Amino acid sequence: MNSTSLDAVKSINIYGHVSAHPEQIAEAFGGVVQKVVDPSCDVAIFAVNPAAGIDNETIEMWRAFDEYQTPRLIAVTVLDGMELDFDDAVMLANRVFDQTITPYLVLHGENGSPIGTISLASLKTTDYSTNPPTINDADEELIEVVEEFRDEYLERIDEMEDGAFAAGIIFPAIPLNLANGLGVDVIQSYLNELPSSS
Repeated sequence: MNSTSLDAVKSINIYGHVSAHPEQIAEAFGGVVQKVVDPSCDVAIFAVNPAAGIDNETIEMWRAFDEYQTPRLIAVTVLDGMELDFDDAVMLANRVFDQTITPYLVLHGENGSPIGTISLASLKTTDYSTNPPTINDADEELIEVVEEFRDEYLERIDEMEDGAFAAGIIFPAIPLNLANGLGVDVIQSYLNELPSSS
């Protein structure tokens, strides 16, 4: 019987340079940091630190998964005080991995710290600086700012069928800040899309 819950996922492998904190990401999602490609894993999460870029070893591991059509997503660590950001990491991932999708963009607080996301599908914002996170409709000004990104995202998604992530066809890039929980719920929702291995 196929179900879609994280409990049913046997194996979450985390790959990436140490500067992207793959150990912390593995702990957050019940995964294991790997240094070799494991085609039996249910999903591969590639951790990317925008300030450090993507090393050759990580690029080679990404490419090795191509023949297995393993579901893959990119967790971009967005931390306070980083000069490079989520957009820079996505541009790099598009060059060295595959074309990604960005269902969420990062919102920054007045001091420049990443505090929230905006869903390009629903135009809802999530403020992770509150506990629990606050979800609201985006204001008109923000909608105008993200309009071009949203159009591009919706066009890419429209071409895909349901289950494209689980089939290893699309590769979401998700901003992640474990300190305030930014993006944890989003990655969790993608993991929940995976069918049961049992």
